[in-house]
Amino acid sequence: MSPSSKMFNKILIANRGEIACRVIRSCRQMGIRTVAVYSEADADAQHVRQADEAYCIGGPRPADSYLRGDAILEVAVRSGAQAIHPGYGFLSENADFADAVEAAGLVFIGPKAASMRKMGSKAGAKQLMEAAGVPVVPGYTGEDQSPGLLQAEADRIGYPLMIKAAHGGGGKGMRIVREAGEFIANLESCQREAANAFGRDRVLLERYVEKPRHIEIQVFGDSHGGAMHLNERECSAQRRYQKVLEESPSPFLSPKLRQAMGEAAVLAARTIDYVNAGTVEFIVSQDGHFYFMEINTRLQVEHPVTEKVTGLDLVEWQLRIASGEALPLTQEQVRQDGHAIEVRLYAEDPEAGFLPGSGRLERLRLPAPDAHVRIDAGVIEGDTVTIFYDPMIAKLIVHDRDRATALARLREALSRCAIEGPKSNIAFLERLARHPAVVDGSIDTGYLDRHLDEFTGADQAVDTDMLLAGAVAVLLEQEQLTREQARASADPHSPWAIADGWRLGHGSRRSLALLHRGQRLELHAQGSGGDYRIEYAGDTYPIAGARLAEGRLSFRIGDRGLRMSVIDDGRTQVVHDGERRLQLNPVAMYQADHAGDAAAADALIAPMPGRVVVVRVGEGDEVEAGQELMVIEAMKMELSLKAPRDGKVAQVQAAAGDFVDADAVLVALAS
Repeated sequence: MSPSSKMFNKILIANRGEIACRVIRSCRQMGIRTVAVYSEADADAQHVRQADEAYCIGGPRPADSYLRGDAILEVAVRSGAQAIHPGYGFLSENADFADAVEAAGLVFIGPKAASMRKMGSKAGAKQLMEAAGVPVVPGYTGEDQSPGLLQAEADRIGYPLMIKAAHGGGGKGMRIVREAGEFIANLESCQREAANAFGRDRVLLERYVEKPRHIEIQVFGDSHGGAMHLNERECSAQRRYQKVLEESPSPFLSPKLRQAMGEAAVLAARTIDYVNAGTVEFIVSQDGHFYFMEINTRLQVEHPVTEKVTGLDLVEWQLRIASGEALPLTQEQVRQDGHAIEVRLYAEDPEAGFLPGSGRLERLRLPAPDAHVRIDAGVIEGDTVTIFYDPMIAKLIVHDRDRATALARLREALSRCAIEGPKSNIAFLERLARHPAVVDGSIDTGYLDRHLDEFTGADQAVDTDMLLAGAVAVLLEQEQLTREQARASADPHSPWAIADGWRLGHGSRRSLALLHRGQRLELHAQGSGGDYRIEYAGDTYPIAGARLAEGRLSFRIGDRGLRMSVIDDGRTQVVHDGERRLQLNPVAMYQADHAGDAAAADALIAPMPGRVVVVRVGEGDEVEAGQELMVIEAMKMELSLKAPRDGKVAQVQAAAGDFVDADAVLVALAS
């Protein structure tokens, strides 16, 4: 793009975390100064540290800070910003905020409010697209939201069907209903979640396409009447409608289907006079028919995969188009180079239903960025993942000449990731990247939910080779530390400084204790310098030629040579054999095992901090094991809390609307 005299010299970013850091990066390259806003919980956040200026706008809850358009505008005017970039989420698709920005004499870096309003309601958008000739799925989009009418419309459309929040996004406020009898309960849950997340509970109904693909087209429009697309991204790997792997190009599309979908996306953009970046989302059936879902009137989380295959900076495009420039390329000039894949690293526990996590990132190890690996993150080691916002830690993006090599790059990059503090989904992503449905490109949007057990559940049995690798790494590091201490001592050549365990009167023997998922594993070793005999579980293993350099351990067990990666910070060790990871915690031999005996559950405990949404029982009620007692909302999702056993409710200690701490007793059962 050619330079423009109209380009901004300072913009405000009305967002936080990874996307704010991402926008700052492009602005810095373009010589544009940046203004950050932050909540009290984000005072030490990376986007605050990276921006040229930063201003506190309120309390930690989004409603008290990042959703306060008036406070954000006040900062923009006060700081002298000429434009506001909304990022994604929060106010990015709020037409009233876009209008307020324009009314304040500033530029909203996104589409016009009129276009946003046309797409802000999924119901209205669907009607508009159908009239324009864009394929849509049969359904109900009317304003009459009475439960009786919605039930009748659902019966007319037929099952399975989808209930969607009309003003939603990000996978929130969506339910699949397969039988008429399940409709009302799902409707109420969807409406409640929509009201909490978006402030409005209107829903629409549509036919649910079995085993669909989710393919979206990146579009751009300018203020001179130009509109074009930058090809597709496939986002079919999803869990509960949340994308977990995105890629470009789609392994499903033929050139003919790609062209047809691209043309439909541009038609959709032109229908609403679209300006700036947007994404037209389609569901695609197994027979290749595609249907319009929605237009996301903002930049998408997965935009980096488009950047990698096109070689373009989409944030730069946004800024230049917002400043009045025309689209810089014709449709024919858009290139598609190689294959890119993105996954999102979250603080969550896949083994506990993907329960979101929070806490300090005691350790954050990510692969070094290079020509094939890109990291987009809003946190660094030592930062805190709070309970108030989405628990995403980083996006990992890889690029290579074709899909097979890009998947290989992804697996290698994931093997170099380690997160300590809150639990993470790294092992889940590693299984995903190796699963046949992903490798052969056949995954559909419901596959993960139908086969979740294939991607979750840690191996209970400890692989002996990996355990030995962990022990050898500990031995080598102990020896290295002893040598360093000896060199710094008054007698660096003392025989007592040799870390081989030798003592006068008996042979060398060192004992190690490693914890794996609460299980204490004891090993005994003789030898030093990379040559050992290690005893474990009644067997002895001869280890030879062990060398540890830059996190790579090579060694021999008998006549077998092995190579593994080891990430070790002295407290936690992650051993990776190229396909699996084993996490170990070295402890002193005398340290007690704290696993403890599980006591009978007499209470319903809050698994994490959150707000109580629904209380379903009262004092004196009889309950059954597994019965839903409460629903709490935490980290943008609803959690159903169920009775741990049969019993009688002795006390209910929280009411709807209460904010509760982690481990708080919510319901006590009579003993």
